[in-house]
Amino acid sequence: MAGEPIIIIGAGLAGLSAAIVAAENGREATLVSAMPSERAQSAMAEGGINAALDTMGEGDSAAEHFADTMAAGAGLADPNAARALAEAAPGIVRRLAALGTVFNVQSGGELDLRNFGGQRKKRTAFAQSGTGKQIMTALIAEARKYEARGLIRRHSQHGLARLLTEGGACAGCAVRDTRTGETVNLRGAVIVAAGGMHGLFGSTTGSKDNTAEAAAALFRMGIPIANCEFIQYHPTTAAIPGKRLLISEAARAEGGRLFALRGGKPWHFMEEMHPELGNLAPRDVISREMALLGGPAWLDMRRVPEAAMRERLRDTVDDCLALLRLDPRESPIPVSPGIHYFMGGIQVDEGHCAALPGLYAAGECCCQYHGANRLGGNSMLGAIYGGMAASRSAMARAAGALDPIAPAGDEPAPELEPTLTPMPEQRQGQGQAPE
Repeated sequence: MAGEPIIIIGAGLAGLSAAIVAAENGREATLVSAMPSERAQSAMAEGGINAALDTMGEGDSAAEHFADTMAAGAGLADPNAARALAEAAPGIVRRLAALGTVFNVQSGGELDLRNFGGQRKKRTAFAQSGTGKQIMTALIAEARKYEARGLIRRHSQHGLARLLTEGGACAGCAVRDTRTGETVNLRGAVIVAAGGMHGLFGSTTGSKDNTAEAAAALFRMGIPIANCEFIQYHPTTAAIPGKRLLISEAARAEGGRLFALRGGKPWHFMEEMHPELGNLAPRDVISREMALLGGPAWLDMRRVPEAAMRERLRDTVDDCLALLRLDPRESPIPVSPGIHYFMGGIQVDEGHCAALPGLYAAGECCCQYHGANRLGGNSMLGAIYGGMAASRSAMARAAGALDPIAPAGDEPAPELEPTLTPMPEQRQGQGQAPE
C-alpha cells in the first residue's frame, strides 16, 4: 500500500491541499474531478480566510478564534478539531502568502485583516473580494510543479462510481468518465473532497456542479453522514437567473449597513437589536432577523469609502454592476437570505478518517468544524486544513502506522451493501444535535 497513490475525488481547495501535501512527501496523488480546478466552487469564495495573525494589534489569539468558531456553531462542532483548526490557521495563511496568494497588505507590508461576522477581532485575511480565486491560483501553480514531476496526476472529467474494498477496508475506487461512461479502477487510499450539495437545491450561492453524488454513493454503501439538517443561509444574497448572487460579508465589514423600512424611514434593525456586533453578527442571527421582518431589506454601501470600494470590494462592485444592473455606490442593494453552505456531510474524526479504514473526506462534503452554523471566513480554512489532515492520515496508514486519530468507540467498519442503512448513533464530540 505504501507505494500506491492517494486518490482524491475533487480538485478544489481541499483536493489540491491534499495532493500537494502528499507530493511534498514523495507520494503520488491522483486528482479525480469532473471539471478543471479553475472551475471549482472554491474559486467563487469571496470574503477571506480566518487566522489569528494579530497584525492589527488587537491582541487576537487562536484561543479566541476557537471560541468564536464554537459559539457560531452553537457548541456543536468537535472542540478538538475546531481547536486544531484555529491553531493551524496562522501557519496556513502565511504559507499561502509565500506560495503567491496576493493578499491585501498594510502599508508596512503586514497582511491586512478585516472584521467578519461573529468575530470581535480583525482576523480575516483577504484579497479584495476575490480571495478564493487568488488562493486557488496559488495552489494550482504549486500543484503543477508536482504534476510536471509526475507526483500529481489527473483524471479530468471523471467522477466517483464506487469504492473498491478489500479485507474490510477501502482499497481504491472506480471512477467513471463523464463523457464516455467508461470506468477505470484506481488503487490506493481515497479522499473525498467533492464539495457540498448546491446542485440538489439549485438556487443557492454555490456551484450547481456540486451535486453531492459522491457523498450519496458512500451513504448508500453505509458510510455515516451527520449534521445534514444544518444549512447556512447567508443574509445578503440577491436573486439572479438560476441562482443567488452572494454580496460578500466583506461589504458589511467595510461599513455596509442593513436596513428595512419602518414608518417610511430606514431602520437599521441589526444595529438596534444586536448592538454588540450589529451588521456583523453571525449569519444565522442576521438571516433569522431578516426572515422576521415581514418585508424587504436592503444593504446600503453608499457611505463605504471610495478607496475601500476600489481596493477592497472591487469584485463586489463589478458583480452588482454586471448582474444586478445596480451601482452600490449610488443605490442600496435589495437583499434576502439565500442557501450558502452545508454543515453536514460524511462523518469524519479529527484526522478526517471516515468510518471505513482507508477512506477519508475533507471540505464541504464532510461534517467536522462548523457545528450548526459556519463562522464566516472558516470555509476556505477548513477545506485547506482538512485536505492536509486527510492526506497526512492516509500517508500514516499507508506507512503501516495506525490512523493518527482513530474513530471514537469500537464500531466495526460498515457492511458495504448497495442499500440504504440506518445511520449509527453519532459518536461523542462529532457535532450531532441531540434529538
